[in-house]
Amino acid sequence: MANSTLWWLLAGAAVALELLSGTVYLLLIGIAFAAAAVSAHLGFAITVQLVVAAVVGVGAVVAWYLTHRGAPIVPSEASRDLNLDVGESVHVEAWNPDGTATVRHRGAQWTVVVRPGAMPVAGLNRIVEVVGNRLVVEKI
Repeated sequence: MANSTLWWLLAGAAVALELLSGTVYLLLIGIAFAAAAVSAHLGFAITVQLVVAAVVGVGAVVAWYLTHRGAPIVPSEASRDLNLDVGESVHVEAWNPDGTATVRHRGAQWTVVVRPGAMPVAGLNRIVEVVGNRLVVEKI
């Protein structure tokens, strides 16, 4: 079996494992294996192929780390990308003495609580988070 075929098989396996695990690092390693396969196609020796795989793999991981190290981590309950209710507005008629309210949102009854540190105010409120079956809101 040719070296390039082996590298392509390793690259495919890394990408398949990445799809199962959901981490980006296996995808970066798959890119490194693909770079080694290209170097094998160009006729370089096995030592050069290994060096290419190592350099591209480490370089890709370092580049990923440097570009994403300052990114804020948003919990999934408050992420607009994962929860389409976040950012929507609801009208709160009145707050109960226990700090909750009931509103209609998307055709269903929801229990609403105010964001910690904020005062419950009747009227138009924005959903900032969904915790279980409760909407966390703040005054607009």
